[in-house]
This record gives sequence, structure tokens and C-alpha cells, in this order.
Amino acid sequence: MLLQDIRHALRQLRKSPAFTLTVIVTLALGIGANTTIFSMVSRFVLRPAPVGDPATLLALHPSFRNIQCCLPFSWPLYEDVSDQSKSFAAVAAYAPMLSASIGDNGEAERVWGQAVTANFFDVTELRMTGGRGFANSEESAPVVVLSARLWQRRFNGDAGIVGKAVTLSGHTFTVIGIAPDAFHGVDQLLDMQFWIPLGSAGQLTSSLPGKTDRNSHWLSVVGRLRPGVTRKQAAAELDALAQRLALIYPQTDKNSAFVFEQAGSLPQPFRDKALIFLAIFMVVVLLVLAIACANVTNLLYVKAASREREMAVRLALGATRGRLRRPMLLESLLLGLGGGLLGTIFSLWATRSLSALHLPIPIPIEISIHLDWPVLLFTFGLSVLSGLLLGAAPAWSAAQTRLTSALKGEDALARPGRRWSLRNVLVVGQIAISTLLLVMTGLFLRNLESVAKMDIGFRPQGLSMLSVDPREHGYSPERTIVLLNQLRERMKALPGVTSVACTDAAPLSMAGNDASFHIVGRDNSGKSEPIADLYSVTSGYFDTLKIPRVAGRDFGIESATGPKTAIINRTFAEQLFGSENPIGQIVSGNGASFVIVGLVGNTAGRMAGVTQRPALYRSLEQTVATNPSFTGYALVVRTSGDPAALLSAMRREVHAVNPAMAVFNEETMEEHVRAAYFLPILPATLFGIFGGMGLLLATVGLYGVISYAVSRRSREIGIRMALGAQPGAVERLILRQGLVLAAIAVAIGWPMAWMASKLAASLLNGVQPHDAPTFAVVPLLMMAIATAASYIPARRAASIEPMLALRSE
Repeated sequence: MLLQDIRHALRQLRKSPAFTLTVIVTLALGIGANTTIFSMVSRFVLRPAPVGDPATLLALHPSFRNIQCCLPFSWPLYEDVSDQSKSFAAVAAYAPMLSASIGDNGEAERVWGQAVTANFFDVTELRMTGGRGFANSEESAPVVVLSARLWQRRFNGDAGIVGKAVTLSGHTFTVIGIAPDAFHGVDQLLDMQFWIPLGSAGQLTSSLPGKTDRNSHWLSVVGRLRPGVTRKQAAAELDALAQRLALIYPQTDKNSAFVFEQAGSLPQPFRDKALIFLAIFMVVVLLVLAIACANVTNLLYVKAASREREMAVRLALGATRGRLRRPMLLESLLLGLGGGLLGTIFSLWATRSLSALHLPIPIPIEISIHLDWPVLLFTFGLSVLSGLLLGAAPAWSAAQTRLTSALKGEDALARPGRRWSLRNVLVVGQIAISTLLLVMTGLFLRNLESVAKMDIGFRPQGLSMLSVDPREHGYSPERTIVLLNQLRERMKALPGVTSVACTDAAPLSMAGNDASFHIVGRDNSGKSEPIADLYSVTSGYFDTLKIPRVAGRDFGIESATGPKTAIINRTFAEQLFGSENPIGQIVSGNGASFVIVGLVGNTAGRMAGVTQRPALYRSLEQTVATNPSFTGYALVVRTSGDPAALLSAMRREVHAVNPAMAVFNEETMEEHVRAAYFLPILPATLFGIFGGMGLLLATVGLYGVISYAVSRRSREIGIRMALGAQPGAVERLILRQGLVLAAIAVAIGWPMAWMASKLAASLLNGVQPHDAPTFAVVPLLMMAIATAASYIPARRAASIEPMLALRSE
């Protein structure tokens, strides 16, 4: 009987191909949007780290009362936890990021990896694709484990690479293993491509702190819970350990504690905003699905109403109401599954587009999104639930038909005397939700407009950039300065080049350091110290980027051992000096004092759209030794020609000086700026898409309701016109019906949007959540669209021929 009902449902859907296609596409829009956003939730919130038994692998962090959670470990503190904790079967540590160059002359590329303790792969319980992890005796051995991606890209997936030697920053390492394809590190946002023992990291860098200083916090730590030990028990033991260490080392461990979380969770600084972002968009796509479902419910009700006489006949012949409902539920279920299948196809395209986005961060970030099994199961469940819920009410209504009413041809959806039908209620809900979505869309579009209008303070046109990291090739600070000056001179000699400069962090690069500053020799009690972004630059930097110089001078040939000089921007001067002349003043911060020799205009900071922050520029020659750049140095070249065409020539000049030098981050400044607008563009784009989908569906729903009302009132309209009603009066009658529904919906949706906008305040920059233009324009726009959606049915009603309408009845 079930197979018979399925065949009957399929025949019914085949008989109405236009209806079937409309419903499937409508559901696909809503389900596809939910699948796309849930794939982001699955990737960044729900997915555990790709390690063995992820539930028992915890990331540990020390915490102090006066410092927000969470700090890295010092080496002595890691040893204390490793040796004294009994709740963990083993504890491993790693330096989160370590850069190196891999390859030979002309083919070197920069790669990022981690230096780990020898037991790291044992604690994470990774099954290697090839080879093995580190042995305990290899704590300082020159061995390396490659990521599957680096193995495929650099070595073409050669299975014989295990046991062979590779060159990392000029040093020979033996490949002993290939990590699993899904593993890019415990921290899932990072894309690490190799792992070496912590004891051999000195061959690649000299900047790792020593193993005796309890004040140097630089290690990430993970621990594997012993079988049978609960997290509550582990927390109690760590609390007791923290108290013991505070007594033994009061100078460094006083007021200390330990916290832990699931290994692979989002880092604490990004977690809150990411959760707010994903929660907002999960609600948004559910609202889009609600609008789509309202449309489909209306269509299913119309179809059910058209089958009332059929149902009445079948009831009269003895069919049970349950027997009538089952085929209709199967129809809606098949429609839901069809919408889910098409929505999955839509989501595949959307997730690929999101994965292709580029962040202006000089470290490798893994943000690829895929439709994994949890996402597919979510989509399947949502499709089944949507299909059953959408079909339940129409199936119940059709099976509850009254024989006398059905045989007389009365409309089940609009019985005589009823001012409100379920179709009208659904349309009001659609338009109300669309009003909310459009307000949110308007806020984020206004935010994007505000960001786009913000003066970035420099001219990106005509600028080319590439980066090198001399430290990866064993350059001392003195040799680094010589190399960078040599590269500047060679690139300045290229045709069309007008100026060249070097910096440790380009504007809008989402990287770099900051520090608080105060005026030396003054009492700053009661005054807040400005926190300034720190940049290291060479002379000519401001002229190259066309940053206006307000007062003072540029950097000259600064002595590495001479008095440290600095140039500040307007915001720094206003916050620290007010109207006083800052030139010649001495400020202190970041462990050093600086003589201010220049004042320049404001530029965009670390992120697009963020309020302009104080900035202090240091002489690069004076910071290479004491504050070397962790991400390398960018050479910025201004040319009168095509900046993109200059990149290959710039690369050749680097290799002419050192053929083994790895070159990375090659791009024009305009490309860099476009990538920097990722954060404000993403929510504006998503809201634009989802808001547009909701508006389209609501418009179609209103049009459908008014058109259906006109078709059901043909006889009434014919009688009105036969009795002398003018076409204009009939047109106004129908228009009024649509506008009343729209006005009620806007009156409901506008306050909802007012309350919801407060939730998005943390994602807006430069635009207030209760932006007056947005809240004024959206209701007018909705009423205009409602007028347009109602106008065509109203015109059709006004053109009804009375005799034809009455004859058809």
C-alpha cells in the first residue's frame, strides 16, 4: 500500500510539472541557504580536531587574574604539568608557528610549520599516511613530518619520499612521515605544512625563548586524559597544582590558574565574534526558509483546495480520512527531498566560493568549507522535516473537507464570512520577516558604504609588493639590513619605478604589534595611555605610499645603536599631546624610548573600516636586531606603469641577489586592499543575498495571494461591474487588499528589526544599529514592492468582462 501511495504521489507531481518545479526551487533556496551557513557552523564550531579520540584531547592554558585568558605556557611550567599531573596520560607541547623556506635555487617557497615535543604525534594519536611520527630519542634530531598537502604539491605524492632528505632554510632534514590529509595542526584555523622536533628548531630560528625562563610564555600545550578520568577531576587536580606552584614560585605563578577546552576549538580572541556572526546568520537563513515554507504552504493549500471535490467523492465512497492524508504527505515529503537535493547543489557552489576568499593575513589560514557528513545529515533532516510540516496542514485540511461545501464549490481557504484566511496570515508573516531581513541588509550595506568612504590615508594605485624573510636563510640583523637596502636599490633601477621602501607590515595586513605609550619625564597619572599600532619602515616609505607629511622629517640613515627615532600619526599626537607640538618629544613604550622626529597623516590600520588608531613608525634599521619581524619584510614599489606586470621583474631582482631566497605575498597594493575589505564585505554580501531571496519570495507570495483572490472573486467582481462599478474602483478594491496585508506586515516586522539590529551592533563599524535612513527607507520600499505585486492582479480584475465571468459560473 505504501508503494502504491508513492507511485500515486509521483504521478500527481508529474501531472503538474510547473507546480513541482516551483516548489522544489523555492525550497531549494531556503534549504541551500541553511546548508551553506550550517557548513560554516560545522567547520568552525562543531568539527573536532582531526586527531584520535578528540573528546579526550584537551588544550591547556595558564591564566592569571590580571591577564585575560589565555596565555601560552613557559617551558618550566609545561614540565611541571607534564611531570606532576596524574589526570593526563601524556602532555605534549609545540611552538604554534615556525616559518622556513623549502627547495633549491629559483624554486624555494615559504612554508609554515610547528616545532613539537617528540611525543606530540603519540599524544594526538595520529595515524600517518606514510612513515611514522617522532621517537622519544629524536627530540633534537634533524627529522621532519610533512603535511599531505605539501607532500602532494611539492613532491607529487611520491611514496618514496620517506627516508629521503629535504632542505629547510638551508638545513638538511630527513622525512620520516606524512601526516593525514585532514590534519593541518591541532589549531584548525592554521594551515601547518611540516613538523620538526622542538630540539631541532634552532636550525630554523634563533628567536625561540630558552627553556629556563618562567616568564617566557611561548608554548601551546595539549593533554590526553587518562581512561576513566573526567574533566571535572582534571580541573580539580590542575587547581591544586596551580596553588602549589604559586607557593613555590610566587614571583611568576602567584594568582595563577589553569583552564582547558576541547583541542581544536576556535581561539578565544575570535570565538565570541565568530559565534555571534554564525548565530545571526543561522537565524537569518532559518527566516529565509520560513518565508520559502510559507510560499510552499500557500501553493499546497491551493492544490489541496483544487482537489476538494475529489476528496469529497472518495469520502462518500468510503475512504478514511487517514487514507486520504497519506498520499498528500508523501507528495510534500518528495517535494522536500527534491528541494534538499537541489539546495545541496546550490550550497556546493556557495561553499566553494566562500573557500576561495582570501584574507590579508601573512600567515597560512585554513578556512575551506566542505559539505561533510554532518552537514549532509542536517540537510537531509531539514528536507524531511520541511516536507512533512509543509504537507501536514494542507493534507489535514483537504481530508477534513465538508461534503456539502465541497460539492457546492465553496473555497476551503476562504469560507464565506471569514475576513482572514490562512493564506493571508502566511503572507503577512512573509512580508514581516522580509522587512526584518531588508533592514539588516540595509544596515550592513550602509556599513560597507561607510567603510568604502573611509579615507585609507595612502594611494594604492601604482604600488606592487612582495615579501622576503632573510631570517629563514640564516641572515644576521646586519646582513638583513644590507640585503634589504641592496634590493631597494636594484628595484629602484627598474624601468618606470619612482620609489621603493620596505616595511615589516603593510597597511591593512591584519598583522603586527601594538604597545601603550607615555611621555617621558611627565606625570601621566590619571591619563589613559594610547595604544598604538607599531610599524618598522625605511626612509622613503611615506613618499612611496603617498602618506602626507605634516611636520618634521623622514627617517634618514638611522644608526642601529644610536638614539631610537619614531614618526607618529595625527591620532597618536592628538591623544597623547593634544595641541602641543610633538616634534622632539620623547615617548616610551614596548620596552624602549623614542625621539619623535616626524608627524604624518592617518592611514588605515590593521583592518578595513576600523576607527583609525594611533600609529608609531620606527626605523627598520633600528628594529631588525631587537624586534625582528615574525612574518618577513615587504618591499613596496611605486611605478608609473602596470604594477602587476612589475612583480615578475621584482622577483628576478631578489633571485639575482640570492637565488635560494623564498619570495611570497606577491600582489599589487590594490589587490591587497580589496582582500582587506573581506570582513565588511562578507556580511553585507550574505545579507544582500538572503535579504534579496526573502524579498523575492515574499513578493511572489503576495502576488500569488492577490491573484488567487481575484480568481476566486471573479463572479463577485463580474456582478459588481454589471451593477455599474467602474474599473478604477475595482482596481482600488484589489490594491487595497494587498496594501492592507503589507501595512500590517511592515507594522509587525519594523519593531522586530529594531530589536534585532542591537544583536548586529558588534559587527558594524561607522553605522549605528538604529540607522535612521535604513529604518525609514525599508518600510517605504516594502510598500512600493507590495503595490507593484498587487497592481497586476488588480489590473486583471478591472478588465474582467461581466458576462464572461457570470457565464463561467
